[in-house]
Amino acid sequence: MFTIIGIMFTGIAVGFIFRKRRIFYISHLITGLIWILLFLLGIEVGGNPQIMNHLYTLGAEALVLTLFCLAGSCVAAWGLWRMLYQPKGGKR
Repeated sequence: MFTIIGIMFTGIAVGFIFRKRRIFYISHLITGLIWILLFLLGIEVGGNPQIMNHLYTLGAEALVLTLFCLAGSCVAAWGLWRMLYQPKGGKR
């Protein structure tokens, strides 16, 4: 845990030191590293029999959670829109 936090703060310090310099290749490097991390995550998930055996259940739970989050976001956005843009006095 402390190693991860230390690496993160080291990255922050390096970014702070080099903030005036423009490093053009850094976005391509970050994109490549993210692709590598996603690939390794896929290997770990595919190699875990417990996850693979319960993939249907996990997918169903993820779908239900996604639908409820979407519905809640829509209701909250609708309520905020009504609160901000409905004329005062309740008349349209």
